[in-house]
Amino acid sequence: MTKGVEPSRPAPDVTGPEESARDARREALRAAPTVMVSACLLGEACRYDGRSQRSERVLAALEGKAVIPICPEAAAGMGIPRPPVDLAGGTGVDVWAGRARALTRETREDRTAAFQEGAWLALESARRFDVTVALLKEKSPSCGSQRVYESGVLRPGEGITTALLRADGRTVVSDEDL
Repeated sequence: MTKGVEPSRPAPDVTGPEESARDARREALRAAPTVMVSACLLGEACRYDGRSQRSERVLAALEGKAVIPICPEAAAGMGIPRPPVDLAGGTGVDVWAGRARALTRETREDRTAAFQEGAWLALESARRFDVTVALLKEKSPSCGSQRVYESGVLRPGEGITTALLRADGRTVVSDEDL
C-alpha cells in the first residue's frame, strides 16, 4: 500500500470564467434588498403562450426581499397570449445597435419597437425602485441573459431588456443560475 502525498501548496481555484461570473451574479442576488423579477417566474400567466413559469427555486431565492415584478412584453401592450418572437440578425445588444430585429416566428412581423418599449419600461421601474439586480427568465427574447432564440435556434446571447439593464449597470441573473 502506498502512502498518500500531502500537497506542499494549496490547490488553486480552477473555476472557469463562466462559473466565476455565475458565482458573482448569485452573490449580487443574495446581497440585493430589492430584486426585479420576471413576473412569469412568480406565477403570473403572462408568457407569450398565456402560461406562467412559476419557479420554487426563484421564490426561495427571493425570500425576505422586496420584489418588483415585470413582464416587458405585457407592459408594452403586446397582449397575452401573443405570437412567439425570435431575434433575427443577432442578440439584444445587436437590436439596440440596429443590427437585429425582433420578429414573430410565423409571419415575420417586426415587433422590435414594442420590445424596446417594454425594455425602457423595465429600466424605468429599476431606476424608480433603486433595483440593482434583476432575476429574469432565460431564453426569452426580452429577458434571456445567456441564451436566446435567434431565427428559431437557441444561441448564446441576451435579450433586449437584459441588454438595456446591463448597459445601465444592473446585474441580470438567469433563473437557470439558481
